[in-house]
Amino acid sequence: MHDLAALTPLSATEPRIERIGAIRIVEVTDRSLASLTCRSGKSRPFEAAAKALFGGALPAPGAWFEGAPFSLIWTGPEQWFVEASFATHEDIARILKEPFGDAASVTEQTDGWVRFDLEGTPVVDMLERLCPVPSRRMKNDAATRTMIEHVGCLVLRRAADRFSVIAPRSFAGSLHHALCAAATSIA
Repeated sequence: MHDLAALTPLSATEPRIERIGAIRIVEVTDRSLASLTCRSGKSRPFEAAAKALFGGALPAPGAWFEGAPFSLIWTGPEQWFVEASFATHEDIARILKEPFGDAASVTEQTDGWVRFDLEGTPVVDMLERLCPVPSRRMKNDAATRTMIEHVGCLVLRRAADRFSVIAPRSFAGSLHHALCAAATSIA
């Protein structure tokens, strides 16, 4: 009999970190993720629960914010991803369902997505080769949907030289390859 072991989206036991020239590509595995959607006709209780739990308004279209313990990413009309530390919020969907009650639909997403953090001065140049996102003009709280190698992704700007790319987990290998190839082309 064999013990089960958790694997990262890139099928390893530890997150992968690549350093290519001045760019660092990090597979992020220590975050929990859930989708949060306001139910039809429940805007008032939804907004009250969101304000109580998150301390303010939810991010507007094209935006995200990083808070403690939750980060929120706008994903569509009345829809957000909620992210938190896996160590403290492993059961993030259950944690969110209680305060929202029947005002929201909450779905566990942790194992359905992969996140790569991109760091380094030439990251903007790298992203320009990968997707049509105006990465040079994005503000630090911007989040947008785009395609990278025919895969629907979210791109978040964290700082001038720090971005995150979030994509379906089933495309982790392909996306990682595309990120590394783009980084190599400008290294």
